[in-house]
Amino acid sequence: MSAPVFVVGADRLVVGTVVVDGPEGRHAATVARLAAGRSVLLTDGLGRRAEGVVSRVGRDRLDVDVASVSEDPPASPRFVVVQALPKGDRGEVAVETLTEVGVDVVVPWAASRCVTRWRDDRAAKALTRWRTTGRTAAKQSRRTRFPEVTGLASTAQVAALLGAAMVGVVLHEEATEPLSGLHVPVEGDVVVVVGPEGGITPEELSAFQEAGATAYRLGETVLRTSTAGTAALAVLMANTRWR
Repeated sequence: MSAPVFVVGADRLVVGTVVVDGPEGRHAATVARLAAGRSVLLTDGLGRRAEGVVSRVGRDRLDVDVASVSEDPPASPRFVVVQALPKGDRGEVAVETLTEVGVDVVVPWAASRCVTRWRDDRAAKALTRWRTTGRTAAKQSRRTRFPEVTGLASTAQVAALLGAAMVGVVLHEEATEPLSGLHVPVEGDVVVVVGPEGGITPEELSAFQEAGATAYRLGETVLRTSTAGTAALAVLMANTRWR
């Protein structure tokens, strides 16, 4: 059985006894019901890791004996997925699966044809849900580097991201170039843009291409916006980190 992952501050990740308390400790003790002798993985979510064994369980805390602490380097290339806002909870689905596959940055995008709009308090709550989903999925996937979920981006900001990237990809159903044939660099940013259910507008596509991006297709079928990014990331991972 895989060791469960718990998040602690970087200053606590040291050799010796590490206390896991607060919400993480409460979950470990009362929900997961871990017992002494269970192996666990501790991380700060920024790449620092400590593997240890539970030595004591309190009502809302764990004491973990840690023998060594290490640092997982950032993965390369860095994958950034720009995700147009889906309807309902499909945004959290996208973040969850992207995190499981290995995304480094998720950028919510207010595309022209998005039905969902993030405004005022709704924007803050929606962004919190996306970030919480990313954190939870990262722990489930035993990641020590959690994905960054940025604030909501405009089309102009997405174009700027593409202009600064090593490779810019726009998923488009009318593209002729297959994504599977893309040569992915070994380092730098690879930015993938996923449009809304209604599709990317000609104006948006033109802005992205002027910034240096290329339109690619995944296959003969049209995927939902909440799954297209994950499928694209898996294709790119197969040519890079998964080899």
